[in-house]
Amino acid sequence: MKKFLLFLSIIIGVIGEGFATFCSANAVDDERIINDDIPELYIRAVNPGYTIEGKSNVGEMIEISRKNSDAPISLAGTAVSYTNSSGNNSIIFEFPENSWMTGETILLRLASSPESELAAVNYKKTLAFAGSIQLKIDNEIVDEVCWTGKEDCYRAFKSAQPTVLVRNLETGLFEHLEEYEPQYDETSYYIDQSKEEEGYGRMPSQCKKIQFSEILSYYETIKAEQFIELYNTGSEQVLLDGCKIRYKNKDYLLKGLVKPEGYFVYYPEGFSLTKNPTNSNILELIDTDGAVIDKLIYPNGQRKGTAYAFIGYDNNGKEIWRTTYAPTPGAPNNFQEFRTCEEGKVINEATGNCVKVTSVKPKVCKAGYFLNPLTGRCKKIETKKEKTCKEGYYLNPETGRCKRIKENNGADYSLEPESYEESSTFVALYAVLGVVLIGLIYIIYEFRHEILKLFGKVFRRSH
Repeated sequence: MKKFLLFLSIIIGVIGEGFATFCSANAVDDERIINDDIPELYIRAVNPGYTIEGKSNVGEMIEISRKNSDAPISLAGTAVSYTNSSGNNSIIFEFPENSWMTGETILLRLASSPESELAAVNYKKTLAFAGSIQLKIDNEIVDEVCWTGKEDCYRAFKSAQPTVLVRNLETGLFEHLEEYEPQYDETSYYIDQSKEEEGYGRMPSQCKKIQFSEILSYYETIKAEQFIELYNTGSEQVLLDGCKIRYKNKDYLLKGLVKPEGYFVYYPEGFSLTKNPTNSNILELIDTDGAVIDKLIYPNGQRKGTAYAFIGYDNNGKEIWRTTYAPTPGAPNNFQEFRTCEEGKVINEATGNCVKVTSVKPKVCKAGYFLNPLTGRCKKIETKKEKTCKEGYYLNPETGRCKRIKENNGADYSLEPESYEESSTFVALYAVLGVVLIGLIYIIYEFRHEILKLFGKVFRRSH
């Protein structure tokens, strides 16, 4: 009995150990196999951004991951630095002291990228197609990757073939992939609000309902006339403090309140707009979180005293902007195609210039003359007098000529009666009789034998 129980316990022990090994093996299969040479906090993927369908910086991002995601880790002292192809190094983002990594991946995107909102934090310095980034903790490099195509670096990015440089977790090496979806988890990054310091981390979006509405660059007399108008499309007032206008790669802070569906006029401070740029100039509206929420491109062709204003949308929903001679800072926009002329002048629509009004008096001809509408000249009026004939003549109405009047008083010409017969009547009668006679002769001649036979018969009967 004792031997049986000992044997049974050994069998149970072996089965239990095998089951534990089986479960352990299956648990390992559910986790990512990460190379031991990869640091605890590492660079997962890099994309320098591309121009696609007219949009720039599409896809630019830096993805940072960690091996162990069981508990939050402090990011105090952690920074991402960038070295360009010329060897110049700069910090593009430094995590605040009170920031924590609570998930597996933190996604960083360029603030001017179209996908900037889909990121935990934003940075402002764009990456080039050749360069390198370093992940630092307390100024010590813990991970890095370079893509210059030289020495031990990976090949540079190509604008004609968009790719993402992604780390293979099994080998620890990077490779260019044409298809890669970065992991964005909004809960993976946390800032302790009780210890938040101004200027750190990603501030909440504040000005996303604001958009450009009008701009005046070509001033009449002084630069102070220049203005940039903003419009609040939302139903709540917006605090502009912390939002910025970016012009020629420099940011200028905004300050003030914009009422719901109201206008805000910003007069440039510390800079001036190009009056009439040779190439189109770009203004960007930057939110408190660093995202570009609106962009205004004002082109060449600006004129003195005009504003470039948003008029509405076309049938395809595209914004319509026009140069208007009726600037309306702080009020709804008004499109006026031509300038307003001073008194006594009118607009020449062909040139857009004001020209003097000249009054043209109608031409009057003197008595006996009339104005020829074809030539614009006066022409003498020709009156036709009625033709009269001299004594002894009369005017023939058919020929318009004078004809002598014939007089007969009975003395010069005696009246003698004339008798005549209608000869034409007799001629016709004679013609008819002649035709009848000829016909009888023809019939007698044609039927002479029959007639003779007939007379013979008649004659015999009478005897």
